[in-house]
Amino acid sequence: MAYFKAFSNHFSGHNLENLTSAHINQYLLALIRDRAISSSQQNQRINAIKFYYEKVLGRQKLIFDIPRPAKEHKLPRVLSKNEIRRILGACTNLKHRCILTLIYSAGLRRSECIDLKITDIDSDRMVIHINGAKGKKDRVSLLSENTLILLREYYKVYKPKEYLFEGAHGGKYSPASIGMILKRAASQAGIFKTVTPHMLRHSFATHLLEQGTDLRYIQELLGHNSSKTTEIYTHVSKKALANIKNPVDDFFE
Repeated sequence: MAYFKAFSNHFSGHNLENLTSAHINQYLLALIRDRAISSSQQNQRINAIKFYYEKVLGRQKLIFDIPRPAKEHKLPRVLSKNEIRRILGACTNLKHRCILTLIYSAGLRRSECIDLKITDIDSDRMVIHINGAKGKKDRVSLLSENTLILLREYYKVYKPKEYLFEGAHGGKYSPASIGMILKRAASQAGIFKTVTPHMLRHSFATHLLEQGTDLRYIQELLGHNSSKTTEIYTHVSKKALANIKNPVDDFFE
């Protein structure tokens, strides 16, 4: 593991079996102080060190003087419907527009989009089959009428053979390329904040919630194991915030 290798290299002049908890604490605190490592990385480094001493060497449980960092809970960043409209409108390349439209309109992860095959588009039932997604789960998501029209136009022009979106020389489309086309489209649309493919998925979920879609359906469409994961979108819903009266408005009545 890379983190244990870094630990071992740091103490290359020492016998690791002779290190004390004080040595390890100083090493971890220096990383936190000098490199500002994230809470997630702190936990991973601690776990790597504990595995070596407790599982490999069979030592007693290590006690650290630094508190275990709490897991970070960041709210998803979303785009407004107007921003989505501008981004899609800025895509003059048909394939690029299809990719971004499909990711947003079906709430797909980037990996799920590039794994799609032609046969996964079910125009009879108006659904998209997502096979072997995160957690090795299959699910279906929405296929909108407008997205289907766009995909049919795309198919006539590009004639993909196996995967719905293929690279210039066949095979799966590059995940890095999706990030690049989104960044370029956002810039051309006059949106200069950082925009990622996953924000399209977050925006899909948030916009569904704002339209009054039941959280249970959103959970199924996104493929979340727990409703708790889906509930995070209630914290970024514009509709929910709009119903709260700001007390400063009382000063202007």
